[in-house]
Amino acid sequence: MAAFRQGSLKTFDPVLLQRFPRNAMGNWVVLQPQTTGLDGENVVSIYPAPLGSVTIYGEQGFTQTYAMGDFNASLHGHGRLAFRLAPGQAPSAPILLKLEPGSSMAAPARFAVQGMDEFLLEDSTWLSFATASFAVMATMALMALCFAIMLRDVTFAWYTGYMLCYVVVQGVQTGFLLHPLGLSWLVGSEVLVGASAVALSVSFAALFVSRFCDVQRYAPALRVPVIALGFAMPLIVVLRCTDIDALVVMAQTLVNPVLILGALLLLVTALLAGVRGSRQAWFFLAGWTPLLVLTAMTSAQATGALPNLDWLNDASIGMGAFEAIVLSLGLADRALTMRRDRDSVRVLADRDALTNILNRRAWTEAANRLLTETADTERPIALLFLDLDHFKMLNDLQGHAAGDRALVAVAQMLGHELRPTDLLGRYGGEEFVAMLHDVNQEQALQVATRLRRRVHRLEIPVICEDLRLSVSIGLAMRSMGDTLDTLVERADQAMYYVKLHGRNQVHAYERRTEMYGTQRSKTHSTLDPPEA
Repeated sequence: MAAFRQGSLKTFDPVLLQRFPRNAMGNWVVLQPQTTGLDGENVVSIYPAPLGSVTIYGEQGFTQTYAMGDFNASLHGHGRLAFRLAPGQAPSAPILLKLEPGSSMAAPARFAVQGMDEFLLEDSTWLSFATASFAVMATMALMALCFAIMLRDVTFAWYTGYMLCYVVVQGVQTGFLLHPLGLSWLVGSEVLVGASAVALSVSFAALFVSRFCDVQRYAPALRVPVIALGFAMPLIVVLRCTDIDALVVMAQTLVNPVLILGALLLLVTALLAGVRGSRQAWFFLAGWTPLLVLTAMTSAQATGALPNLDWLNDASIGMGAFEAIVLSLGLADRALTMRRDRDSVRVLADRDALTNILNRRAWTEAANRLLTETADTERPIALLFLDLDHFKMLNDLQGHAAGDRALVAVAQMLGHELRPTDLLGRYGGEEFVAMLHDVNQEQALQVATRLRRRVHRLEIPVICEDLRLSVSIGLAMRSMGDTLDTLVERADQAMYYVKLHGRNQVHAYERRTEMYGTQRSKTHSTLDPPEA
């Protein structure tokens, strides 16, 4: 205090962030409060809270020593340290503080002497903001973890690891893990936990970028360095956690250069992937770049720059929440894109390449599902088996291109004539199948007759205009105990009955169809007179 009164101490503006040199004896600070507005109970607050302890010396030998890990203080503060001034201390009396030496470089801090009401308002505002930000980050991380388990996609797991590590980093730096969460077991290991979380966050970020931005596809030359970064950071953490002095020193020497180079590597990788077409890379850049800029500004602030930007620490918390939301949107967009791609592949796999109707495998699966779903009901199911007449002759005389055009025309017509809920598929070369639900035999015969007529009216010539393409249709109704195979077999037999009795007809299966009898049933078969 004598040095203060003599004016030999270095002066600074307590409203601005002040950097204190690392000193084995600590640093002494004298605050000269303003007398205006300091009536009643007053508080000294230090923001952000230093990792080391701070001692305040009051009048008549009154002293208080607090640290982030002190859980006995009646007034502690959140994101800051706070001291009640001694009762009866004059508002204008200078306040002596000693910043005890810590195990790491002290972050710049600002000091304030406030009334209790002002302090409580500021403290509660910060606590609400920090809680909301951490809640957003934790929620996004846990949701991603659930998706990682459900979808078996490790990309979501890497995102979860990255976000949780960032939560730990900010929780240590702001003291949120100690107050209000009360994780007392962290006391004494905050520096180690924080440094390990920083290193692991970069590791998870590298692994996340590798998959999220599809580096192997869009930036293959950088894939190996990115993966190497992902595995190098945990190794540095292991070295840092050993009790071997040489390894600890090596880890401390490597960590900052690797962090800087790693951050730049991820930035360049994402930018290159985005330029080359990775949609997700732009999501990553939108979330990562602002946080990277803030981190660079905070690092510069630790050297004494930007002393008036005391909001950078709080901005890092808020920007973490922003990044969590942006990357979650990117993951959702990625999942939606993958789903669309899978749906497109499924459609291509299920569709006949020529006619664009269901192929045999897809039709069989869909028909089996329909039969299973209606097995315990009395809903009627009809199966039509269609075979084009004289198709081989058309191919032989006019070529396969003409045959392909005929198949496409017939498939399009069938699709237009049938209901959207009916199952239409290509069963073989010139064979089509259609499963109709909720129709009786008479209605199914009417549908089949309409289809037969529509095929003939396409007027596809086989031999000039003398012979046109037509279709023979067999019909089978589902009976008790039918499987798809038995139903198809009966419809196929009915179709062959038509083939043996003049083609261009519709016939419903009956027992005598199996014998290929010579007398056509007037009730179950239909035949139009030849069309000109």
